[in-house]
Amino acid sequence: MQKLDVAVLGATGAVGQRFIQLLENHPWFRVAEVVGSERSAGRRYGEAARWVLDGEAPASALDLPVKPLDAPLNSPLVFSALPKEAADIREIELAAEGHVVCTNASSNRMVEDVPLLLPEVNADHVGLIDIQRQQRGWSGALVANSNCTAMPVVMALAPLRQFGVSKVAIVSQQATSGAGYPGVAALDILDNVVPYVGGEEDKLETEPLRMLGAFDGGRVQWLPAIVSSSCNRVSVVDGHLVNVSVELEAKPSLEAVIEAWESFRGAEPVPSLPSAPAEPLHYFRQPDRPQIRRDRGYGKGMTTSIGRLRPCPILGYKFVALSHNTIRGAAGGSILNAELLAVQGFIPQFQPDAEAVR
Repeated sequence: MQKLDVAVLGATGAVGQRFIQLLENHPWFRVAEVVGSERSAGRRYGEAARWVLDGEAPASALDLPVKPLDAPLNSPLVFSALPKEAADIREIELAAEGHVVCTNASSNRMVEDVPLLLPEVNADHVGLIDIQRQQRGWSGALVANSNCTAMPVVMALAPLRQFGVSKVAIVSQQATSGAGYPGVAALDILDNVVPYVGGEEDKLETEPLRMLGAFDGGRVQWLPAIVSSSCNRVSVVDGHLVNVSVELEAKPSLEAVIEAWESFRGAEPVPSLPSAPAEPLHYFRQPDRPQIRRDRGYGKGMTTSIGRLRPCPILGYKFVALSHNTIRGAAGGSILNAELLAVQGFIPQFQPDAEAVR
């Protein structure tokens, strides 16, 4: 099967580098174009990118020329790691030109005709693409993945919708890589916890309700629940941990909640996609897990780890959830979104062979 050419916007940044790393040897996609800032444009990727991830940059990307942001692109599929300001205009332009854009930027997450996609949870929300194309008169598409801290919350709550989620309280402990590179100044974060992450609390109180909502064929009906959040930046490199309290109308037993998590897989074809983890959710029964350093890489960074389920005297249930913020919460999530779009025929230039879907 011939691989589909893809472009990565913001390829020299930390999340852009994660895209390059995760796409190396991808069975369906091949990085053919990289786009960077004005200071990087015209240079080889290997020269322009100061590699900040573990290991070395993939050899296949080193000689790719870095294109400027306004350069025309040939790749049908575009992954965006652009900052919000740059993403606002360029992503729309590329979708209007016929590209399918899978973005990690926050710019268009809450736009009504843009799917805010987490495939195991709301794969049917891709139906918004047909509405988007009809309303905007374009053949391309724009699909977003969620805020990296909202992601483990949504993954953990998705199997609990059957019990009636009505109230949620969240306290986050977010890694420094969530602030991008170079991130938080050492003198601010070392030996410290910063009880403020700009703009995050609003996202945590809205994005989950949209992702957990039901697509009625025309729009997404948000989950009718109330969410309160408090966000903190902590001194770890990768991994966002959230403490969650939730009110469930059906009042299931603790074991029933754990069973819902352990049996959760998402609807086909999602579990068969190349980047989908064997376990979307993993429940740790040890009393001190999950831990950021030990468990953020579970399922190659694509699994959400959960633990410490216990009674909450205020809302009924409380637990801890953890995800790798730059893999499942960013680049890996966008790649999984693109795989779903490919299988469902939203990228007309590419259709995976039936045997390629595991």
